[in-house]
Amino acid sequence: MRRVSQAVLAAALSLAAAAAPAASTDTASEGVLRATLGNGLRVVVVRNTLAPVVSTSVNYLAGSDEAPDGFPGTAHAEEHMMFRGSPGLTADQLADIGSVLGGDFNADTREGLTQYLFTVPAEDLDVALHIESLRMRAALNSAKEWGQERGAIEQEVAQDLSEPGYVLYSRVRARLFAGTPYAHDALGTRPTFEKTTAAMLQGFHRSWYAPNNAILVIAGDVDPHAALAEVRSLFGDIPAKPLPARPAVRLHPVAPLAFSVDTDRPNGTLMIALRTPGPRDADFAALEVLADVLSSHRFDLYGLVPQGKALGAEFALDPLPEAGVAYAVASFTAGSDAHALEGEVRAILTRVAREGVPAELVEAAKLQERSDAQMQRNSIGELASVWSDALALYGLGSPDEDLERIERVTVADVDRVAREYLDLGHAVTGVMQPKGSGRPVPEGGGFGGHEAISLGEAHPTALPPWAAKALGRLTVPESTLHPVVSRLPNGLTLIVQPEDVSDTVSVYGHIRNRPATEEPAGQEGVSQVLERLLPYGSEHLDRLAFQRALDAIGAREQAGTDFSVQSLAEHFGRALELLADNELHPALPPAALEVVRAQIAQGVAARNVSPGFLSQQALRGALYPAGDPALRIPTPETVRALTGASVRAYYGKVFRPDLATLVIIGKVTPEAAAAAVERSFGGWSAAGPAPATDLPAAPPNHPQVIAVPNASRVQDRVTLAQTLALRRSDPDFYPLELGNAVLGGSFYSTRLSIDLRRNAGLVYGVESSLQAGRTRGAYFVEYASDPQNVGKAADMVVRELTAMQDTPVGADELTRVKSYLLRQIPLAESGVAEIARGMLGRSDLDLPLDEPRIAAQHYIGLDGAAVQAAFRKWLRPADLVRVSEGPAPQ
Repeated sequence: MRRVSQAVLAAALSLAAAAAPAASTDTASEGVLRATLGNGLRVVVVRNTLAPVVSTSVNYLAGSDEAPDGFPGTAHAEEHMMFRGSPGLTADQLADIGSVLGGDFNADTREGLTQYLFTVPAEDLDVALHIESLRMRAALNSAKEWGQERGAIEQEVAQDLSEPGYVLYSRVRARLFAGTPYAHDALGTRPTFEKTTAAMLQGFHRSWYAPNNAILVIAGDVDPHAALAEVRSLFGDIPAKPLPARPAVRLHPVAPLAFSVDTDRPNGTLMIALRTPGPRDADFAALEVLADVLSSHRFDLYGLVPQGKALGAEFALDPLPEAGVAYAVASFTAGSDAHALEGEVRAILTRVAREGVPAELVEAAKLQERSDAQMQRNSIGELASVWSDALALYGLGSPDEDLERIERVTVADVDRVAREYLDLGHAVTGVMQPKGSGRPVPEGGGFGGHEAISLGEAHPTALPPWAAKALGRLTVPESTLHPVVSRLPNGLTLIVQPEDVSDTVSVYGHIRNRPATEEPAGQEGVSQVLERLLPYGSEHLDRLAFQRALDAIGAREQAGTDFSVQSLAEHFGRALELLADNELHPALPPAALEVVRAQIAQGVAARNVSPGFLSQQALRGALYPAGDPALRIPTPETVRALTGASVRAYYGKVFRPDLATLVIIGKVTPEAAAAAVERSFGGWSAAGPAPATDLPAAPPNHPQVIAVPNASRVQDRVTLAQTLALRRSDPDFYPLELGNAVLGGSFYSTRLSIDLRRNAGLVYGVESSLQAGRTRGAYFVEYASDPQNVGKAADMVVRELTAMQDTPVGADELTRVKSYLLRQIPLAESGVAEIARGMLGRSDLDLPLDEPRIAAQHYIGLDGAAVQAAFRKWLRPADLVRVSEGPAPQ
């Protein structure tokens, strides 16, 4: 089933719900338990035993469509206020509970839908359900809390308005849906938020937040009947409500439009958008298949890439409640002719509308949909989201129903919807044109000179009994992973983890590498050229033949220093063969080299003057000394100088089995996996000594303040950073990581989040992170703020860092972040991809595979004094580098 794209703020479906309570009914089939409570709440519990984790999704069938006229962000504002407390649960308690649970605690507002999402350890399901029950009953929506949250949500608005992609899609929607609620998205505007009152938000909750206007999805390692019993206990007595009439959507003919916006990205984007029917329309399944066909790497649209006419090309479909948006997207290098590219794309779409699509690509698309339906079971969080979309957006009974209607689609159906809806005479065309920035501008004055702000403190608060019992649990989580590790004679490390939650096998590989130390002098950029050449097939199968072989088994594959393939279990052997063929015998065709080299040289020239890149380089230049490998960058000249021989030499140097690790997870035994790997990868060999992949130790940096101009941003993106001589193997990593969770590396109730976001309203989001590699480390604090708040926020960060050094973290606060970090361990194993990345990451750092449980033992034993000592030893608040990108800080 096609997930809704958050990158383009796609809408969700608003379902009509009866105000009268429905009879309570239960049905169960194939690990899925369904019920409708007496108050109308629909409940679906999906059992998945991948990890001891559960995801909940409460879907209220109200969003921006239901907002009052002139206040498009009302639903979005109420989503924020749902985190500001309810009767029986204060905002501080909610923040503390969220930090203890350590999971994904978030929300999302769309056109006709607002979702509240939890992913937590399975043993904490009752805590998540208690919270959602209280929030369904009522929200506080106090004027004081709204006054504080208004600043944070306005920061979010400013942040999105600083993103050219958001501006592009907003203008597309405004034209496609002029005169309807879909002409705007759910974000809202600063002027309307200034006029919004707490009473208005309370009214919105009272009108729309009701059990008979909600769907609750629970997915994970739970007993479905026990979970449903808990839901009945907590939600069963919430009264149903009479629901207001929903706004009518009356679509008007689309008047074509072409426009452009500037972007700070080094590459440009072309979008040709068309209006289509929505997800409940009889044509929608055929449109899904059409989108898959048009995005196929064997079809003409993507064919623009190997021709050198585009950097990337795809076709996407996003559903809204009663309509949809279909769009072709192609990216191009700065300086390219966007008008000529538009002509190429239009010619392809016109030909499809006239002549139809190849039958073999329709069958390939349907097989890929079958494979994807299985893959969605490989992540507990994804499973909950897919079910939520199927029920609340598509109006279906399950994700399988979407697959069933796709299976019924014929080639004639696809050709018919292509003729009807690829109507370029009513298309809206937008172009993001790259626009470079000026050079970084040094600022004077350091961190001083700003007005003082009273700092809030993250005082732990007394929790309700149902939450307190979860807080008191500090134990090393049991692992459900029991990987089998072996090593091939050629040095390749193989890790196999059998799983049976889906009928799939996933293979993930990593080669230890570092272009900064491995690229020869004068050949900077060779790693990028090699990466872009790998999709051109193998020595045995050219690009189209290789993609045809993947399509024949519904597999997705990627070659490179990070390589992977995912397939149905029955095709595992063939999928592994294809991956090995691409990884060990890449084609690297000369004609493709000509195209790729020119594109990358052009892209590098634009990237090297783009604000985002200038910010990164300014930060690296302030942190590391001259000559440090991290400062090496490709230039157009070094890229243009590359030859086929230099690319193959780099490949031979870097791609070697003794630096490679392979993780296989899925419906396969360790013995069968090992035999298949031996057949496909056993002949891989390495020549000569392994290349250097470690960076040198870095000396302490000196403080600097740098501003990078970016006229396209409304807000500043700010990074504070310093170097650390810390290695990942140093025992001090654990007290520093624990302290970082207190400061800004965990959740909503961190000190930085409470002070900068919640109390002061200076930033929309702020987070800190500790990075430690095999030879060196760094510490970062990142936030986005209005220009006048950049320095104020930085001053607050410095004071909080200093406080960590001056005063031991209190026992209660430390207990909360310990609970958070301990719960992160099973949560990091709630998806197959996450499990594989974790194993590959630990292998790359020479850590044991069970290191998370070792870390848990460290965290449990640490106290506030140990955290204080580590911060005193390693952090230097006075030496922070500050780099901002956007308007000039005031």
